[in-house]
Amino acid sequence: MQGSDGERFDYERFTTRNIGFVTPAEQERLRASRVFVCGVGGMGGAAFMALVRAGIGHFVVADIDVFEVSNLNRQVFANAATIGRPKAEAAAEAARAINPTVQIEVLGAEWSERLPEIAARCPVIVNGMDDIAAGLHLYRTAKLAGATVIDAYMSPLPSIIVVRPDDPRPEERLGFPTLGKDWQSLSEGDRRAALFCEVEHVMLHSRSRHHVDLAIAAEVAAGRRSRMSFAPMVITTGMLMADEAIALALGRHTGTDCRGWFFNPHRPAVEKPLPAPLAALLRPFVRRALRKMMAGP
Repeated sequence: MQGSDGERFDYERFTTRNIGFVTPAEQERLRASRVFVCGVGGMGGAAFMALVRAGIGHFVVADIDVFEVSNLNRQVFANAATIGRPKAEAAAEAARAINPTVQIEVLGAEWSERLPEIAARCPVIVNGMDDIAAGLHLYRTAKLAGATVIDAYMSPLPSIIVVRPDDPRPEERLGFPTLGKDWQSLSEGDRRAALFCEVEHVMLHSRSRHHVDLAIAAEVAAGRRSRMSFAPMVITTGMLMADEAIALALGRHTGTDCRGWFFNPHRPAVEKPLPAPLAALLRPFVRRALRKMMAGP
């Protein structure tokens, strides 16, 4: 394939400026790597774009939604031409325009049924969804397949977690009321309680409360308002996800674990989880404050 100026695409030239951050041998490893990006809207879309530009050669991408006008504020593949189009299809088309040699398998709702075989051949999974039930399915299946999941908290600060096969699942670590339950049979109460557990963790272990309208956040947590999303936070998180995916593909150790950390660009600072004794001491106060906010006026 050649561009409008007649220059033909060449993978080596495409990735030449990567060299120095990675060696030529590592670049070839990236070219041979396989990544599953589940959800290519906000964070997942930004991660997918960065991984394509980094030269990852093989992807499975899945999304059940179409682009909407409300996505334009933060989703890198959302534009006037993609409104109304399936997200996975439009994202894959844009990726092929960057690297015509990239191999991409595009899935819609069938991804959940095919997940066991996808996870078996994609050792790195980027979770770009905000569906709690589908996320349980993703994490449980990844553990069985020996795949690692890269994810982020529902937080107004960019965050990153890396859950390896032997790590506890978020539902175990955060205390979701979903253990032992079929992911397709969760009640609305289960979903709300799981969301509360995640928000509690975010408020306890980061300074997120200082950088968001708490009244609106409480409405989101209570299910009375759509989730807030802002381009700097969403796209930064996607870049952090992409960096972790590249490290995993190359066998590099970043130090990010299943508890993860928060990046606070307002300070700036990296905020890591509190020591367990201190967290246990503060948790009842955070929980009480959250329940009061969610109760509304």
